Amino acid sequence: MGLTIGVDIGGTKIAAGVVDEDGTILDTRQVATPPTPEGVVEAIADAVTKVGKGTGAEAVGIGAAGYVDDKRATVLFAPNIAWRHEALKDKIEQRVEMSVVVENDANAAAWGEFRFGAGAGHDDVVCITLGTGLGGGIIIGGRLHRGRFGVAGEFGHIRVVPDGLLCGCGSQGCWEQYASGRALVRYARQRAAATPEAAAVLLALGDGTPEGIEGRHVSAAARQGDGVAIDSFRELARWAGAGLADLASLFDPSAFIVGGGVSDEGDLVLDPIRKSFRRWLVGSTNRPHAQVLAAQLGGRAGLVGAADLARQG
Repeated sequence: MGLTIGVDIGGTKIAAGVVDEDGTILDTRQVATPPTPEGVVEAIADAVTKVGKGTGAEAVGIGAAGYVDDKRATVLFAPNIAWRHEALKDKIEQRVEMSVVVENDANAAAWGEFRFGAGAGHDDVVCITLGTGLGGGIIIGGRLHRGRFGVAGEFGHIRVVPDGLLCGCGSQGCWEQYASGRALVRYARQRAAATPEAAAVLLALGDGTPEGIEGRHVSAAARQGDGVAIDSFRELARWAGAGLADLASLFDPSAFIVGGGVSDEGDLVLDPIRKSFRRWLVGSTNRPHAQVLAAQLGGRAGLVGAADLARQG
């Protein structure tokens, strides 16, 4: 199969892109994300139609946040769009007259990194995305592992602290409450409130109060050497690395790929993640260690991965 189209559904925009067999995006179109579930379906179809016109693209891959069934056709549950058992594949196929594959967005991003990014040379890879929450994807023997019902890889909702912090999923103590962009901001606000004199740079970047600290402020302050910001990244990394050690006991991959907005800070966060991973890996001194790698595709990973999964059929 030649050209395919990948779709990335975001909170404010929907991006569709024509992608070739090498993972290169040849053209893209964006439309605003509508507020209604029905509007999102129409917007996806509109973006696909516009970008695909005259290209000869043969299939469409859609990355959707939430649980996607084992047939890669129905969004069983989406946290940010009111989709419940949404027959997305059928609805889009009727509108664009191309075959459609629906995939969880983190799975699509993991596949993109495996095929065209940091996963080169690896057949067994686990990806985590440290964004607002924590997502993931699993590649075993060069194949995307989706589980019997299609919803494997929801690492963010592994409970790491019994009766811990309340999560948006309704449970308590989920991993993403301790290792995510949201967690990073919480750590920074708590530390700035406790020791404001040590957080002078961080507080100055916001409105002067701990409550005014945002993720971009923590990143900027850490780059300027602010101790509270750096300690906040280290706390996130401690939890992230410990979680990777647990995943190594489950999957024994040759590489972990860390993506998402938090990972954009590079070794500031990756080096302490690696340190924590080695600290908590069972049998660490007597076994091979998986590499902990930075994702390479950035925000393109989901779109490229979805397009390639459509090519795989």
